[in-house]
Amino acid sequence: MPQFKSQTLKIYNTLSGEKEVFKPIHDGNVGMYVCGPTVYSNVHLGNVRTFMSFDVIFRYFLHLGYKTRYVRNITDAGHLTDDGNVENDRFVKQSRLEKLEPMEVVQKYTVDFHQVLDKFNFLAPTIEPTATGHIIEQIELIQKLITDGFAYETEGSVYFDVFEYNKKGLNYGELSNRNIDELFANTRDLDGQNEKKNPQDFALWKNASPAHIMRWNSPWGEGFPGWHLECTAMSTKYLGEHFDIHGGGMDLKFPHHECEVAQGKACNGTTPVNIWMHTNMLTMNGLRMSKSTGNYILPMELLSGENTFFEKKFQPNVVRFCFLQAHYRSVLDISNEAMIASEKGLNRLLEGVKLLHNIQPKSSSSFSVNDWITSCYEAMNDDFNTPILIANLFEGVRYINLLNDNVATLNAEDLKSFSQSVNQFLFEVLGLKDEKSIENNNEKLEGVVNLLIQMRNEARANKDFALSDQIRNQLITLGIQLKDGKEGTTFSVQ
Repeated sequence: MPQFKSQTLKIYNTLSGEKEVFKPIHDGNVGMYVCGPTVYSNVHLGNVRTFMSFDVIFRYFLHLGYKTRYVRNITDAGHLTDDGNVENDRFVKQSRLEKLEPMEVVQKYTVDFHQVLDKFNFLAPTIEPTATGHIIEQIELIQKLITDGFAYETEGSVYFDVFEYNKKGLNYGELSNRNIDELFANTRDLDGQNEKKNPQDFALWKNASPAHIMRWNSPWGEGFPGWHLECTAMSTKYLGEHFDIHGGGMDLKFPHHECEVAQGKACNGTTPVNIWMHTNMLTMNGLRMSKSTGNYILPMELLSGENTFFEKKFQPNVVRFCFLQAHYRSVLDISNEAMIASEKGLNRLLEGVKLLHNIQPKSSSSFSVNDWITSCYEAMNDDFNTPILIANLFEGVRYINLLNDNVATLNAEDLKSFSQSVNQFLFEVLGLKDEKSIENNNEKLEGVVNLLIQMRNEARANKDFALSDQIRNQLITLGIQLKDGKEGTTFSVQ
């Protein structure tokens, strides 16, 4: 029987402002959409924190036995900033700065995004759609919104009519708890104001100026899609008009997610999402991370130690552990002291796991394994409370030390259950890497490479240089560099 049958999971819903018992739309299935990166620059640590939170949520759904479709998009289409100046379009600006085509910029930073997430042991989403790959779907949505009276075309651009939306009894501002009258009163004169009926109307399609590089044909002329529309098109295509969970950083709550709610209701006549989830921000040394203030560090700089904020480099496992010690809805502050403490704490947990492999069962049990396992599920069932789960894992290590010192005992059945649960929550749910498994894999890799080196040496001795070169070149493509020296051939993994 799947675990979800016996667990009661509660999730904080931004829309209601309360924790709600999770009841999937389709029994045993979960549909989750998370707003992915805009790939015009290196992914930053705040993004990593957000995506890590949803990686754990994804992992927990899988652990509970749900068939989970996790969709995380890639935004690879340009968007104007508030002043409407094409020079400030992120992709246009970066392509000119780096002397690259916009899609070269997209490729470069999409690869960077994936490489960084791989370092931190993320599971790949089920589907990772791109905005530029769904232009047709976006145009179709816009046409429907125009037909139904929720959008209007002007000078080659199309805008969502917020006033008309509210006139029809709907409520723009419900997700972020904003009053529509206040929104109208406080809106500055922004991009396209002369084209709009109302200041708060937002773009569904923008007419491309001659200087705008990223452009597509549409019924309204050459242009590009609005940012908010992309996610509505991709989420509904892969999860349906009404799905379980939509997530992202709290900075996306307004206007991005608010606009998604409006688009979904206007297009389909129903609220698009049951539960809206938002992660909190990441700070460093008690201050907001910002390039302009210099209080800023990239993920790879943290891992390499090439920065002025931290005394040493830190393994991705340590960074992941540090991040998960804060609840996803709480502000997470990182510092040199916090990272050092996380490194010590993680080492303590992993040492405990190593000890657990050597514990021998006894005839009876002196503590309740079931109670400990229940406490772990209670933590995760309480809105994915990873800090409490980690506290329970430290309690589990205390039990392991008692078992190792023969102060406590477990019978064979309880020991198996305890060991399995420790490994599941630490590695499967939290997504930390099993250092023992990595060590074993490294030993296997070393054995295979040494075997190939031996085969290469034999080929060279037999003057079969074609085979010798083939082995060397194949290893290079796998990131393994051979170095011939007086003492023999060694290798390094790039």
